[in-house]
Amino acid sequence: MGPGVAERLLDARHHTRLAALARTDSRLVAHDLAAPPPAVAAALADAEVLLTCWGVPPLTASVLAAAPRLRAVVHAAGSVKHHLTDACWERGIAVSSAAAANALPVAEYTLAAILMANKRVLHSAHRYRGLRTGHDWHQELAGAGNYRRTVGVIGASRIGRRVVELLRPFALDVLLYDPYLDAAEAARLGVRLVPLAALCAGSDVVTVHAPQLPATRHLLGARELALMPDGATLVNTARGSLVDAAALLPELVSGRLSAVLDVTEPDLPPPDSPLYELPNVLLTPHIAGSMGTELHRLADSALDELARYAGGLPFTDPVRPEHLGRSA
Repeated sequence: MGPGVAERLLDARHHTRLAALARTDSRLVAHDLAAPPPAVAAALADAEVLLTCWGVPPLTASVLAAAPRLRAVVHAAGSVKHHLTDACWERGIAVSSAAAANALPVAEYTLAAILMANKRVLHSAHRYRGLRTGHDWHQELAGAGNYRRTVGVIGASRIGRRVVELLRPFALDVLLYDPYLDAAEAARLGVRLVPLAALCAGSDVVTVHAPQLPATRHLLGARELALMPDGATLVNTARGSLVDAAALLPELVSGRLSAVLDVTEPDLPPPDSPLYELPNVLLTPHIAGSMGTELHRLADSALDELARYAGGLPFTDPVRPEHLGRSA
């Protein structure tokens, strides 16, 4: 696990449950598997299951050679692409991920961003701070509100589907773009399946939930952004590379579009980036995913999977190599 993550991930309740499920020292955290200290090397040689999280080093062939009894990896976070190697699949190691649990806070953040964008909360707060006096807000916000507005969801991923689910109680029309989804599944989700261009042109808020793949790099470029209506908002909680930053910035500087950006390209904008100061941009430091107490949901999910493994049952959320080409 990454430095400090294990200490925040597991509370006393988790340590107690982990001790009941497996023979382990839950206080022993491995940060270096290529050249591990003696205690970690001894534990790795005897390990049947690895409990991993963000920051885990790659499980290379040499690491696996030092873990001859390893049969499963339970990842208490989302994507496994950064640490699962071909050697793991060749060994036939069973893999589970807490991606479903991590999808929940991202979807909740997105829901809040959509509702506040349609209500023009960011604009109103900025204007109020400047005016500091009485004002005809009904006139200025005549086009604001969440009644019969249209939200475009890009990607029927775990997060994208959860966002659709969270939007159901509201009087919003939902468009969806996903090249792998058919009309029957879209109908089951209660959304209208449309091409990407139609989604961009017809949405008051566009929210991005596609995986980061070579095919999705700059999925939203100058053409797609230009199609978005004046005053529309882009929400990105996926990956910065899905949006062409060079094409987005002029749209934001001009004030034609607004944005809620939890991810950017580069990951950390330079200190002089206009994104920090623009009144029509809410920029947050990649906090939509599990933070604080939400980390404990990931631990609960991982320990549930460990309990299933200990009981001889299949994982609830298995990761299979054939699915990695279309997932985050």
